[in-house]
Amino acid sequence: MASTALPSRTFHRRALPSSAPSHHSRETFAPGCLPGAVSRRRAAVQLLSAGFLTSVAPPPPSLAARRGRIVVPPEDYATAPDGLKYYDLVEGKGPIAEKGSTVQVHFDCIYRGITAVSSRESKLLAGNRSIAQPYEFTVGSLPGKERKRDFADNANGLYSAQAAPKPPAAMYTITEGMKVGGKRRVIVPPELGYGKRGMSEIPPDAPFELDIELLELISPAEK
Repeated sequence: MASTALPSRTFHRRALPSSAPSHHSRETFAPGCLPGAVSRRRAAVQLLSAGFLTSVAPPPPSLAARRGRIVVPPEDYATAPDGLKYYDLVEGKGPIAEKGSTVQVHFDCIYRGITAVSSRESKLLAGNRSIAQPYEFTVGSLPGKERKRDFADNANGLYSAQAAPKPPAAMYTITEGMKVGGKRRVIVPPELGYGKRGMSEIPPDAPFELDIELLELISPAEK
């Protein structure tokens, strides 16, 4: 019986996209080395190089150090009678502030390396200019009593006598004992700072650093 030949059929496949390089690009491999081995070797070398660079690179400086601020170790802070931690950056050589002294200071409230509140950015009445106006208060007084709306006219323009932002309550006591020309850094807890409301970039219930520079004073006997 003669066998009947079946018609041949041709199957066509859809060409799948390939990540392999085209015939125009060629990569040369060493004899006996497969492409996968070369890729693994290259990756190992890159990892080793990255680890080596990490081990020899110095640690990045802190934000305060990069901005030129003095970094004070926590153990170097002294403790005031009310429990505030402070450190004298500059001792000063002038008269000593005592309770009842009227003082003029510059103050900066720094939160995580950012100056959030500063007397060096006092607002004029128009609100479109800032000046570095010292803040005046009486050491040991209740916070905020000196923030009266008196006005003065000088070369910088019309401004409030207390155009500087509101200082933290800690400043009214921790200034005692400073000398004119001195600079003091204070760790301010939330209850003696800006409390549950916060201020500017300082969030509610957050501690921060307070830098005080004592510019002038009038002793109680001179008043």
